[in-house]
Amino acid sequence: MVKLLSRGVPIQQAKRILEDDTVCDVIKIGGLVRNKDRFVRRRQRLLGPQGATLKALELLTGCYMLVQGNTVCVIGSYAGLKSVRKVVTDCMNNIHPIYNIKTLMVKRELMKNPELANQSWDRFLPKFKKVNVKRKKVAKKQKTPYTPFPPPPPESKVDKSLTSGEYFLGEKEKEKVRREAKSKKQKEIKFQREEKRQKLFEPPKEFKVTTDKIQQPNQEVDIIALKKKMKKNKLGNYKKISN
Repeated sequence: MVKLLSRGVPIQQAKRILEDDTVCDVIKIGGLVRNKDRFVRRRQRLLGPQGATLKALELLTGCYMLVQGNTVCVIGSYAGLKSVRKVVTDCMNNIHPIYNIKTLMVKRELMKNPELANQSWDRFLPKFKKVNVKRKKVAKKQKTPYTPFPPPPPESKVDKSLTSGEYFLGEKEKEKVRREAKSKKQKEIKFQREEKRQKLFEPPKEFKVTTDKIQQPNQEVDIIALKKKMKKNKLGNYKKISN
Protein backbone atom coordinates (compact mmCIF):
# COMPACT_ATOMS: atom_id res chain seq x y z
CA MET A 1 0.00 0.00 0.00
CA VAL A 2 2.84 2.37 0.87
CA LYS A 3 4.57 1.50 -2.43
CA LEU A 4 1.42 2.37 -4.39
CA LEU A 5 0.92 5.64 -2.50
CA SER A 6 4.53 6.65 -3.22
CA ARG A 7 3.90 6.14 -6.95
CA GLY A 8 0.90 8.52 -7.00
CA VAL A 9 -2.02 6.07 -6.66
CA PRO A 10 -4.96 7.70 -4.80
CA ILE A 11 -5.67 6.35 -1.31
CA GLN A 12 -9.17 5.12 -2.27
CA GLN A 13 -7.61 2.69 -4.78
CA ALA A 14 -4.53 1.86 -2.67
CA LYS A 15 -6.79 0.66 0.22
CA ARG A 16 -8.12 -2.11 -2.01
CA ILE A 17 -4.78 -3.95 -1.70
CA LEU A 18 -5.67 -4.86 1.90
CA GLU A 19 -8.50 -7.05 0.60
CA ASP A 20 -7.85 -10.79 0.15
CA ASP A 21 -8.77 -11.12 -3.56
CA THR A 22 -7.00 -7.92 -4.71
CA VAL A 23 -3.34 -7.80 -5.75
CA CYS A 24 -1.14 -5.18 -7.40
CA ASP A 25 1.61 -5.10 -10.02
CA VAL A 26 4.12 -2.39 -10.93
CA ILE A 27 5.11 -2.85 -14.58
CA LYS A 28 8.40 -1.16 -15.43
CA ILE A 29 8.33 0.14 -19.01
CA GLY A 30 11.31 2.50 -18.94
CA GLY A 31 13.86 -0.02 -20.25
CA LEU A 32 11.68 -1.56 -22.99
CA VAL A 33 12.24 1.27 -25.51
CA ARG A 34 15.57 3.01 -25.96
CA ASN A 35 14.52 6.07 -27.97
CA LYS A 36 12.90 8.67 -25.71
CA ASP A 37 10.53 10.16 -28.33
CA ARG A 38 9.38 6.69 -29.38
CA PHE A 39 8.84 5.73 -25.72
CA VAL A 40 6.64 8.79 -25.09
CA ARG A 41 4.53 8.08 -28.19
CA ARG A 42 3.98 4.41 -27.26
CA ARG A 43 3.15 5.30 -23.67
CA GLN A 44 0.56 7.77 -25.00
CA ARG A 45 -1.07 4.88 -26.91
CA LEU A 46 -1.97 3.24 -23.59
CA LEU A 47 -3.90 6.36 -22.57
CA GLY A 48 -5.51 6.97 -25.97
CA PRO A 49 -7.42 10.11 -26.99
CA GLN A 50 -8.83 11.67 -23.79
CA GLY A 51 -8.01 8.46 -21.87
CA ALA A 52 -10.42 6.30 -23.92
CA THR A 53 -8.03 3.34 -24.34
CA LEU A 54 -7.22 3.29 -20.61
CA LYS A 55 -10.92 3.29 -19.68
CA ALA A 56 -11.62 0.44 -22.11
CA LEU A 57 -8.82 -1.66 -20.59
CA GLU A 58 -10.09 -0.97 -17.06
CA LEU A 59 -13.63 -2.04 -18.01
CA LEU A 60 -12.53 -5.23 -19.79
CA THR A 61 -9.99 -6.39 -17.18
CA GLY A 62 -11.68 -5.04 -14.05
CA CYS A 63 -8.40 -3.47 -12.88
CA TYR A 64 -7.33 0.04 -11.92
CA MET A 65 -4.44 1.39 -14.00
CA LEU A 66 -2.16 4.39 -13.49
CA VAL A 67 0.35 5.25 -16.21
CA GLN A 68 2.96 7.61 -14.82
CA GLY A 69 6.65 8.11 -15.57
CA ASN A 70 8.47 4.85 -16.32
CA THR A 71 5.94 2.57 -14.60
CA VAL A 72 2.35 1.35 -14.89
CA CYS A 73 0.61 0.55 -11.58
CA VAL A 74 -2.21 -2.03 -11.78
CA ILE A 75 -4.63 -3.09 -9.01
CA GLY A 76 -7.08 -5.97 -9.51
CA SER A 77 -7.39 -9.75 -9.78
CA TYR A 78 -4.68 -12.18 -10.94
CA ALA A 79 -6.31 -12.81 -14.33
CA GLY A 80 -6.76 -9.08 -14.91
CA LEU A 81 -3.12 -8.33 -14.02
CA LYS A 82 -1.93 -11.00 -16.46
CA SER A 83 -3.93 -9.55 -19.38
CA VAL A 84 -2.91 -5.97 -18.53
CA ARG A 85 0.78 -6.90 -18.43
CA LYS A 86 0.47 -8.51 -21.88
CA VAL A 87 -1.21 -5.40 -23.32
CA VAL A 88 1.43 -3.06 -21.84
CA THR A 89 4.42 -5.10 -23.03
CA ASP A 90 2.91 -5.51 -26.52
CA CYS A 91 2.27 -1.77 -26.71
CA MET A 92 5.92 -1.06 -25.86
CA ASN A 93 6.91 -3.59 -28.58
CA ASN A 94 4.97 -1.57 -31.21
CA ILE A 95 1.69 -3.56 -31.13
CA HIS A 96 -1.28 -1.22 -30.76
CA PRO A 97 -3.54 -1.85 -27.71
CA ILE A 98 -6.65 -1.87 -29.92
CA TYR A 99 -5.77 -5.37 -31.19
CA ASN A 100 -5.62 -6.77 -27.64
CA ILE A 101 -8.79 -4.89 -26.70
CA LYS A 102 -10.66 -6.60 -29.56
CA THR A 103 -9.53 -10.05 -28.40
CA LEU A 104 -10.53 -9.24 -24.81
CA MET A 105 -13.99 -8.16 -25.99
CA VAL A 106 -14.44 -11.45 -27.89
CA LYS A 107 -13.27 -13.48 -24.87
CA ARG A 108 -15.70 -11.62 -22.62
CA GLU A 109 -18.61 -12.60 -24.87
CA LEU A 110 -17.41 -16.23 -25.12
CA MET A 111 -17.21 -16.54 -21.33
CA LYS A 112 -20.97 -15.98 -21.12
CA ASN A 113 -21.62 -19.16 -23.12
CA PRO A 114 -21.23 -22.25 -20.86
CA GLU A 115 -21.14 -24.65 -23.85
CA LEU A 116 -17.77 -23.24 -25.01
CA ALA A 117 -16.11 -23.55 -21.60
CA ASN A 118 -14.19 -26.76 -22.51
CA GLN A 119 -13.52 -25.85 -26.16
CA SER A 120 -10.72 -23.97 -27.86
CA TRP A 121 -11.46 -20.32 -28.65
CA ASP A 122 -8.85 -19.91 -31.38
CA ARG A 123 -11.41 -20.06 -34.19
CA PHE A 124 -13.39 -17.17 -32.65
CA LEU A 125 -10.49 -14.89 -31.84
CA PRO A 126 -9.52 -12.33 -34.51
CA LYS A 127 -6.26 -12.87 -36.41
CA PHE A 128 -4.34 -9.78 -37.44
CA LYS A 129 -1.85 -9.84 -40.29
CA LYS A 130 1.42 -7.98 -40.08
CA VAL A 131 1.55 -5.12 -42.59
CA ASN A 132 4.84 -3.60 -43.66
CA VAL A 133 4.33 0.14 -44.17
CA LYS A 134 6.39 1.55 -47.03
CA ARG A 135 8.67 4.30 -45.85
CA LYS A 136 10.32 7.02 -47.82
CA LYS A 137 13.78 6.17 -49.02
CA VAL A 138 16.36 8.60 -47.79
CA ALA A 139 18.83 9.57 -50.47
CA LYS A 140 22.35 8.64 -49.45
CA LYS A 141 24.95 11.33 -49.63
CA GLN A 142 27.78 10.61 -52.02
CA LYS A 143 31.08 10.43 -50.23
CA THR A 144 33.71 12.74 -51.60
CA PRO A 145 37.13 11.19 -52.18
CA TYR A 146 39.50 11.70 -49.29
CA THR A 147 42.27 14.24 -49.83
CA PRO A 148 44.93 15.02 -47.21
CA PHE A 149 45.11 18.65 -48.36
CA PRO A 150 42.55 21.09 -46.92
CA PRO A 151 40.31 23.09 -49.29
CA PRO A 152 41.60 26.52 -50.35
CA PRO A 153 40.39 29.40 -48.17
CA PRO A 154 37.82 31.79 -49.71
CA GLU A 155 39.18 34.99 -51.23
CA SER A 156 38.85 38.11 -49.12
CA LYS A 157 37.87 41.56 -50.43
CA VAL A 158 41.54 42.60 -50.45
CA ASP A 159 42.48 39.59 -52.60
CA LYS A 160 39.66 40.33 -55.06
CA SER A 161 40.67 43.99 -55.30
CA LEU A 162 44.29 42.98 -55.90
CA THR A 163 43.35 40.65 -58.78
CA SER A 164 41.09 43.27 -60.41
CA GLY A 165 43.59 46.10 -59.84
CA GLU A 166 41.27 48.31 -57.78
CA TYR A 167 43.59 48.09 -54.79
CA PHE A 168 46.16 50.37 -56.44
CA LEU A 169 43.63 53.02 -57.54
CA GLY A 170 42.90 56.22 -55.64
CA GLU A 171 39.62 57.07 -53.95
CA LYS A 172 38.37 59.23 -56.84
CA GLU A 173 39.18 56.54 -59.39
CA LYS A 174 37.46 53.88 -57.27
CA GLU A 175 34.36 56.06 -57.02
CA LYS A 176 34.40 56.54 -60.80
CA VAL A 177 34.56 52.73 -61.36
CA ARG A 178 31.62 52.21 -58.99
CA ARG A 179 29.52 54.83 -60.77
CA GLU A 180 30.25 53.30 -64.16
CA ALA A 181 29.28 49.82 -62.92
CA LYS A 182 26.10 51.22 -61.39
CA SER A 183 25.13 53.13 -64.55
CA LYS A 184 25.82 50.03 -66.68
CA LYS A 185 23.54 47.94 -64.48
CA GLN A 186 20.80 50.58 -64.65
CA LYS A 187 21.00 50.70 -68.45
CA GLU A 188 20.60 46.90 -68.66
CA ILE A 189 17.52 47.00 -66.42
CA LYS A 190 16.06 49.88 -68.47
CA PHE A 191 16.63 47.98 -71.72
CA GLN A 192 14.86 44.88 -70.33
CA ARG A 193 11.85 46.96 -69.25
CA GLU A 194 11.55 48.57 -72.67
CA GLU A 195 11.62 45.15 -74.33
CA LYS A 196 8.74 43.99 -72.14
CA ARG A 197 6.70 47.10 -72.98
CA GLN A 198 7.30 46.70 -76.72
CA LYS A 199 6.04 43.10 -76.61
CA LEU A 200 2.61 44.35 -75.49
CA PHE A 201 2.24 46.44 -78.69
CA GLU A 202 3.22 43.67 -81.09
CA PRO A 203 0.25 42.52 -83.27
CA PRO A 204 -0.82 38.88 -83.00
CA LYS A 205 0.03 36.46 -85.78
CA GLU A 206 -2.69 36.00 -88.43
CA PHE A 207 -3.64 32.48 -89.42
CA LYS A 208 -4.43 31.94 -93.13
CA VAL A 209 -7.62 29.94 -93.80
CA THR A 210 -7.24 27.68 -96.85
CA THR A 211 -10.34 25.76 -97.96
CA ASP A 212 -11.04 24.03 -101.28
CA LYS A 213 -14.78 24.74 -101.20
CA ILE A 214 -14.43 28.54 -101.57
CA GLN A 215 -14.67 29.58 -105.24
CA GLN A 216 -11.87 31.69 -106.57
CA PRO A 217 -12.92 34.96 -108.33
CA ASN A 218 -10.96 34.13 -111.49
CA GLN A 219 -12.93 30.88 -112.14
CA GLU A 220 -15.55 31.04 -114.97
CA VAL A 221 -19.20 30.33 -114.10
CA ASP A 222 -21.48 28.38 -116.49
CA ILE A 223 -24.46 30.80 -116.82
CA ILE A 224 -26.52 28.54 -119.15
CA ALA A 225 -26.45 25.63 -116.68
CA LEU A 226 -27.55 27.92 -113.84
CA LYS A 227 -30.56 29.20 -115.87
CA LYS A 228 -31.72 25.62 -116.60
CA LYS A 229 -31.59 24.77 -112.86
CA MET A 230 -33.62 27.87 -111.98
CA LYS A 231 -36.33 26.97 -114.54
CA LYS A 232 -36.59 23.39 -113.24
CA ASN A 233 -37.01 24.63 -109.67
CA LYS A 234 -39.75 27.09 -110.68
CA LEU A 235 -41.70 24.41 -112.62
CA GLY A 236 -41.45 21.96 -109.73
CA ASN A 237 -42.81 24.51 -107.22
CA TYR A 238 -45.71 25.42 -109.59
CA LYS A 239 -46.77 21.75 -109.98
CA LYS A 240 -46.84 21.26 -106.20
CA ILE A 241 -49.08 24.30 -105.71
CA SER A 242 -51.52 23.25 -108.52
CA ASN A 243 -51.86 19.73 -107.04
